[in-house]
Amino acid sequence: MKILVVEDDASISGPLRDGLIREGFGVEVATTGGQALVAAPADLVLLDLGLPDLEGSVVCQRLRATTNVPIIVVSARGDEIDRVMLLELGADDYVVKPFGLRELVARIRAVTRRTSSADLAPTSSPAIVAGPLSIDRRSRQVVFADDIVELTPKEYDLLVYLASDTGAVRSREQIIHDVWDEHWWGSTKTLDVHVASLRKKLHPDLIETVRSVGYRLVELPAAER
Repeated sequence: MKILVVEDDASISGPLRDGLIREGFGVEVATTGGQALVAAPADLVLLDLGLPDLEGSVVCQRLRATTNVPIIVVSARGDEIDRVMLLELGADDYVVKPFGLRELVARIRAVTRRTSSADLAPTSSPAIVAGPLSIDRRSRQVVFADDIVELTPKEYDLLVYLASDTGAVRSREQIIHDVWDEHWWGSTKTLDVHVASLRKKLHPDLIETVRSVGYRLVELPAAER
């Protein structure tokens, strides 16, 4: 497995590269956003936000526009706004510095397991239709009220999970276990961020909060937009 580390600080990228190599990963280091955007394809990207030429958020957005490669943002900035913004732009996970190598490796393996599982998921019943919402799992195309909606990979996974049993209440713990990973290290706020993003992109009433339990997807009238 090849990892692209996008980090301009050699005192961080050097030990990180060495540690990941010891864990059995192949590693390439890019020191600028420009280098990251033209680097050879990787299986996962570790992306620092504080780059000298481009904002990490811009690099994340441009990578996501051309590839579904898993992206884990690594930053000293743990502000909630940063997390919301980056997840909306397509990041799959967010790690705040300082972090331990064991935690980072666990995150990497969790993200790649989720990606592999999604790619291997059976598509014998590829279409999901719930009122104005239509999901084609073969093409991963989402349509709402006749408009194609662009989702990040994790937004798509969450939507399919909820839409596969419309009306069923899913607990927060169940969603994190099934859509993220049973060994998820991060905050469950990640789930709230993705739900908020889906509501914004699709419809504010499509995903209903069930207080003290979790969420469920409801079937809106076909005329809803």
